[in-house]
Amino acid sequence: MGANLGDRHGHLIAAIDRLRAHARVVDLSALYETEPWGVIDQPRFLNAACAIETDLPPEDLLALLKSIETELGRTPSVRYGPRPIDLDLLLYGDVALDSPALSVPHPRMASRAFVLIPLAEIAPEVIHPIMHLSIRALAAKANAQQAGVVKWSHRPTFAGDFVFHWGRQTHVMGVLNITPDSFSGDGVLKDDRASAVDRAVAQARHMRAGGTHLIDVGGESTRPGAAGVEVDEELRRVVPVIEALAREGLGPISIDTYKSKVARAALDAGASIVNDVWGLRRDERLAALVAERGVPVIVMHNRSQPQDAAFEARLGGRYVGSHYENLLEDVKRELGESIDIAQRAGVARHRVIVDPGIGFGKTVEQNLELLDRTHELKSLDLPILIGPSRKSFIGYTLDAPPDRRAEGTAAAVAIAIARGADMVRVHDAAEMARVARMADAIVRRHMSL
Repeated sequence: MGANLGDRHGHLIAAIDRLRAHARVVDLSALYETEPWGVIDQPRFLNAACAIETDLPPEDLLALLKSIETELGRTPSVRYGPRPIDLDLLLYGDVALDSPALSVPHPRMASRAFVLIPLAEIAPEVIHPIMHLSIRALAAKANAQQAGVVKWSHRPTFAGDFVFHWGRQTHVMGVLNITPDSFSGDGVLKDDRASAVDRAVAQARHMRAGGTHLIDVGGESTRPGAAGVEVDEELRRVVPVIEALAREGLGPISIDTYKSKVARAALDAGASIVNDVWGLRRDERLAALVAERGVPVIVMHNRSQPQDAAFEARLGGRYVGSHYENLLEDVKRELGESIDIAQRAGVARHRVIVDPGIGFGKTVEQNLELLDRTHELKSLDLPILIGPSRKSFIGYTLDAPPDRRAEGTAAAVAIAIARGADMVRVHDAAEMARVARMADAIVRRHMSL
């Protein structure tokens, strides 16, 4: 897939959406910005590779691709010239076909690094049916051409039927606390337990209407000093809510837990993402579950220790004794260890999202520094989630209790986006979705070019 006119990224996403109406899209590569081929005096291309499952025979599939090109505004022009969209059929299983209308495999793919590099991401072991070499081997041969092929965005992440196209916009995660003791005061588990599901659904509807992209459901408070929750109680809290959200089509849904039993039940109930605040370090079975289900996982950095927490009645808990040799290097190293845990269990690296753990085992000053230096996490080459919402570092900076931290959260969200966050986790969903859209309009202008 390629595009070099107009909204290049938007055209590729629109083509993917149209493909999904006729076939099952099973994998997508990252986007690569590449030098033009053939006609040099034209804009650079965005290129990607896409794997689908289809019952269409090759000739009919080609006809579908051409119809999508026409729908998206492609008109006849000079060969290899600029175009809003270009869709090529590279491989069709192990079929070798050569007819006046279609040749499969694509006869020029093996000489083009801009084709082989993204294709090797999603089909490295596929064998070229004529050359009898793997795509990985063909891509290795094309290494000398790679100077003009630059990675432009992370691989898209599939969460159920939803696809996160990273880089185009900041994705907003709405927080849904099924707890009585959330630090932010928004827990839906009140004295009237029976209506907690209704309150949760109403809150989720409000968040989705306000512009959030996914809902994060948690049944255990993670505030400093909070008491733990037994597995059975956590299940009683979150499973009915997730089932109700799924019935109403309010996904994608993330389950905020570090317990494999809770995660399994949540995935069965309709969740499609696991969000582990302990970075797969508390329950050794969780990484294997994520691998088994093929779902994305958010791994968070966390050095929370009860002895490091201090409390003030008006502003709540904060960490005061947390020590780092080098804050950013320590956080990156320990996130790397969580990524390794995931990969050893069989989780594909591109299904991992990293969270530096704002507020978890960091002092006020460390949180401010970590937020300001978010861009340094880009060396991990994975999507970045930042969760600053209503946290105590804002309260102690502004001398504000949790219900007066909206402005501080907005500033933190905007800075996080400016520093490279791909997703933000927030309580005030509609307000922070607007902040994210405004920040994106400033810092992501190039993503629509």
